[in-house]
Amino acid sequence: MSRDIIATDKAPAAIGPYSQAVRTGNTVYFSGQIPLDPATGTMIEGDIAAQTRRVFDNLKAVAEAAGGSLEKIVRIGIYVTNLGHFATVNEIMEQYFKAPYPARSTIEVSALPKVADVEVDAIMVLD
Repeated sequence: MSRDIIATDKAPAAIGPYSQAVRTGNTVYFSGQIPLDPATGTMIEGDIAAQTRRVFDNLKAVAEAAGGSLEKIVRIGIYVTNLGHFATVNEIMEQYFKAPYPARSTIEVSALPKVADVEVDAIMVLD
């Protein structure tokens, strides 16, 4: 099994021993994206809506670096520190994804790296 590492400077560099994404065959597995500014590597300022937009922008950049797009994503996992943000995250997601939507889970967690309020990982299948 071959593995191709996906990396782009249009998304934040990994903050640990992992890759932004890994492609094997026609499937791409994304590491979790948090609301880091790719230019500075620092957390953006703003509410859950701003953070969620940054996360999906980062996800989009990695998808494009892998030769795909958000439309090719078949599953996402959303992790939030407050499930009360569920409706806002849904509103922002609808700005990035169109029906039919990818499969998804949304899980409340006690904490995320860099004190982020939201993190998203994904799986994409290319033609």
